Amino acid sequence: MDTQFLYTFVNVVDRGSMAAAARFLNITPAAVAQQIRTLERELGVPLIARAGRTVNVTEEGARILERVRGLLRDVSDLRSVANDGAIAGELRLGACPTVLVGMLPDVLARMVSRLPQINVFIKPGHSAELYGDVERGELDAALVLQAPFELPKTCRWELLREEPLVVLVPEAFAHRDPHEVLASEPLIRYDRHQWGGRLAEDYLRRVGIVPRERFELNALNSIAVMVDRGLGVSLVPDWLPPWPEGLRLARLRLPEASEARCIGMVWSASSVRARVVAALREECQAVAQALAGATEPGVTPMLQSSNLSCVRSQ
Repeated sequence: MDTQFLYTFVNVVDRGSMAAAARFLNITPAAVAQQIRTLERELGVPLIARAGRTVNVTEEGARILERVRGLLRDVSDLRSVANDGAIAGELRLGACPTVLVGMLPDVLARMVSRLPQINVFIKPGHSAELYGDVERGELDAALVLQAPFELPKTCRWELLREEPLVVLVPEAFAHRDPHEVLASEPLIRYDRHQWGGRLAEDYLRRVGIVPRERFELNALNSIAVMVDRGLGVSLVPDWLPPWPEGLRLARLRLPEASEARCIGMVWSASSVRARVVAALREECQAVAQALAGATEPGVTPMLQSSNLSCVRSQ
């Protein structure tokens, strides 16, 4: 039995259609369907029930699904076990969007230089999704925003970076009062349904500002471009560069104490790749220290507030 076919089966179930699984696996939908049929023939039971363009897992498929996930994890662990004398094997790592471009490339550059025998699988995603993947053992670790809930005992968390809220404005507004700007200018709101966006919502409520909302989205780089184009101002975490090029923006420090968006690493305490995870932690800590206080050229720097607190947030 080809373990790649089992991997295809899991992806079809998780993504809800043959076409979605095919796009993720970079193969044709016909190849996905053929692999599923081969598995069904080998097992002697139907695994997938097709309903138009979507699929549902059958009762028989549901019974073996978690066993298949465990088998795939065991297969990926074989290299780590075989190379017990050296730090080698595959690391399955998740990263939320701002970390994916702002911190992870530097971490990986250090890791591949220090540990050339490591292969890294990277899954982009939102923090809430990646926590679940680590808890289920599908990922060894993830660089995410701190969760607003208690972690299970099988997981560990370490803070790497705090990002205070700032008022993002066009460069011409650099000397205006941040509260006056938030109260008078159209607001491009950082999606309040996201963990990080809730921080901005909580701050506005606490200081009694009712903004004139114009847009709401969960895309910090897009928000920066919209502010640069004069579409409004925004209250956002002071996230890591790179930012889009050519922007003329200012970041205004808040006059009241603000809660910081906290970025860190979550990992599975039971992973057989404990040494690889430990190496990842070391490199993340080194990069976080190097990036502390960094500012993007062309963006007006701001004075960091000394009155910050870290809360569990995206």
